[in-house]
Order: sequence, then C-alpha cells, then structure tokens
Amino acid sequence: MKYVDVLPDRVRGDFPILERTVRGGQPLVYLDSAATTQRPLPVLRAMENHITGFNAAAHRGAHQLAEESTEAFENARAEVAKFGNCELDEVVWTSGATAAINLVAHGILNASLDSASTRRTTDGEGRSRFAIGPGDEIVISEAEHHSNLVPWQQLAAKAGATLRWFGVHDDGRIDLSNLTELINQRTKIVAITHISNVTGAITPIAPIIERAKQVGATTILDACQSAAHLPLDFHKIGADFIAFSGHKVFGPTGVGVLYGKAEALAELPPVNYGGSMVETVTMENATFLPPPMKFEAGSQMVTEAIGLGEALRWLRELGWDNIEAHEKLMTEELLKIQQIPGITIVGPKDANDRIALLSFTVDGVHPHDAGQVLDDAGIAVRVGQHCAQPIHCRLGAPQGTVRASASVYNTVEEIAKFREALAKVRPFFELE
Repeated sequence: MKYVDVLPDRVRGDFPILERTVRGGQPLVYLDSAATTQRPLPVLRAMENHITGFNAAAHRGAHQLAEESTEAFENARAEVAKFGNCELDEVVWTSGATAAINLVAHGILNASLDSASTRRTTDGEGRSRFAIGPGDEIVISEAEHHSNLVPWQQLAAKAGATLRWFGVHDDGRIDLSNLTELINQRTKIVAITHISNVTGAITPIAPIIERAKQVGATTILDACQSAAHLPLDFHKIGADFIAFSGHKVFGPTGVGVLYGKAEALAELPPVNYGGSMVETVTMENATFLPPPMKFEAGSQMVTEAIGLGEALRWLRELGWDNIEAHEKLMTEELLKIQQIPGITIVGPKDANDRIALLSFTVDGVHPHDAGQVLDDAGIAVRVGQHCAQPIHCRLGAPQGTVRASASVYNTVEEIAKFREALAKVRPFFELE
C-alpha cells in the first residue's frame, strides 16, 4: 500500500515563512534545514509570551516575574528530559552544540590540569577519570563537523595526547573495520557524529559506544543532525555526553543542550565561572553547585530555552512514526536526482540508514554557481564544505558540494521542483 504523506499538510500552517516568495516572485522551496530549521508558530508564541508577559532573569530575584521566568525555564529543561528520556539534572543549557562540545573538551582539560598539579598515589588513586596526557589517545572520525573535530585537535595538542580517527568508505559511511584496534587501552575519549551533515548517513553508534565502554573511554555524541529526525533515548544510547543545537530542531538560535550522565557531570570540572553556579564564595575560594547548575554560569538564555522546550514538545507530538515515514519518502524523492545527467551524489546513493539530506556535485559547475542558479528558481540549498572539510577532501570534492536537506514541512511537489531546477543547471552554463 502506498504511503499517503499527510505530515506537510498538517504542519505547514505553522510556518508562514514557507508562503513567501523570493527572487522576483519565485515560491520559496526551503531545502536547507540541515543548516537551520524554520520555527513553527507555537515556538514563536512561547518566546513572545515570555518577552511580553514575564521577562526576568531565571533563578535570580524573588519577585513574581522572576518566579514565573524560573518556572518556565525549568519546565523547558523538563521538556528536554522528556524528549531524551533522561533526568532533569542531566540536562545542561548551552548556547549550542559547539559550546556543548567545547564545554566537555575544556572540562576534560581542566580535569587533566588538576590531576597533573595534585600529588597522586603511585597506583593513581584520586586521578580524575577524565585526566588525559601523553600516551593517551582521542578517537574521532573523518566525517566530523569541525565543531566535533577542532576541539579535540586542540585538546590533544594541549594535553600531549594523540588524535586518531576512523576513516570513511567511498560512499562516505564511517569505516569500522578497525574498531577494536583504533579504540584500545590507550583511548581516553571517543567523539563521534550520529549523522553526517554531509552525507546524511547514520553512524552505527552501538558498537562504537560498547567498545569504548570496554576500554573505559569517555564517549561524546554529536546529535545535531539526528535530533530532528530520529527518536533519541539518551540512556539507551549510552554515551557519556550528547550535544545538539536548538536551531536544528525547530527552536531558536543561541541555545543548545548538553546531556551528560549524572556521574559524568558530577566529576567533570566546570569551565565558566560566575554567578548562579556557586554554592559559597569567600575572598580566597569558592565551592560550586551540583550539576547542571555548576555548568550554567551567568544569566541564562531564558527566552531561547523556553522556545526550544516548546519546539521539542511540538516535534514529539507529530509522532515519530509519521516523521519516519515522511523522512523515507523525502529521501527517496531526493535520491531521484541521480537520474539527471552530470549529477554525482557524494555519499550513499541508496535510502538505507540515512536521512533526507544529501550532497552532490554538478559536473563542470562550481557548487556556488550551481547554488545560485537554484536560488534564482526559489530553491534554498547549502553550498560549500558545510564545516566538514576533511570528508569533502576524502570523497574527492575539495571545492565543496551542493547540499539539499528536507524536513517535516517539505512536500513531494517541492522536491520535484528542485529536481526540475537542478536539471537546468548544466544547460544554463551551456555544458549540454
């Protein structure tokens, strides 16, 4: 029985921006959700209600607005916990996934410095589980976004550790053939993407996390591309830390989430210091509140957190079965670009274990030029290296690619219009 896609009809009314025209009256076809999703009206209204009705600093002040703002801020944290099936105190607010990953990397560096400066017993008793130094290794993959690559490069350089990585196959999927050799007794950290923002391929994370546990390594999962596409159960996933950004999951910019196992957050040192994260302060010393508060120094992004909480509630209520079926349909429709002469998909060319995100090249046409032709037709896509230069070089596309990424609000008709516009790119440059 053919699947009847009703999800876009159900949700498009929540996105007035999708009704606008661009470039001289062309209807907008937004296929850049991997970069940032549009925000539904319930999210905008929740943020507006806070701004106009009870705007105040959370966890500061005893007046009514402060109490209401604090309650809404913590209710948003509860929405994150419900979304990821975790505990409230395992949810740390950040300004985005980049900040979340850097928080972990800098926290590990602080733990390493603390361990190095404190006298330890000969058997290592008292050494932090996060301490890293010469002889230790950090494992990532060749498919990482720069935000899950550069922080670990920097940590390795500062700590004297060695950075190692999984390669990728010719189709862009991560090569796990050397899993047990790469993740070994020297491995202290494994940081991996859940879904590549270049290929759309889903990483088989279970064996990676299981192997990391066997050797006692700390695991960090970049869930930026998976949060809006797959149901996430943080506890079942089993990673020590998971990061995602609000603006990639129908929420606002400027807010993100770091999930951490309770025991991991308890031992990880804070990175930012200031108000609201301290327990007691004297002129000589300070003690810190327990997680998550010890990682949330200063005034928080209350309005944005409220928006993200509403976005996750809105997404959850769509139903993951509906989202999965729509995702499959969008993926199949996007993959039809292989029928267009001169188009080469960079990444998997089938619909298995991937989301509706694909990158491609146009023979004889620079990605930026191809993107401009599509933009003139009202098609919004991403062009360049997508903050993932190594995998582009590995897959033979050092100049970058064009990336089209669909979401719950895209339609079959929009993907057909995209394919029609793409078929005109090479003729536009008189290459056919």
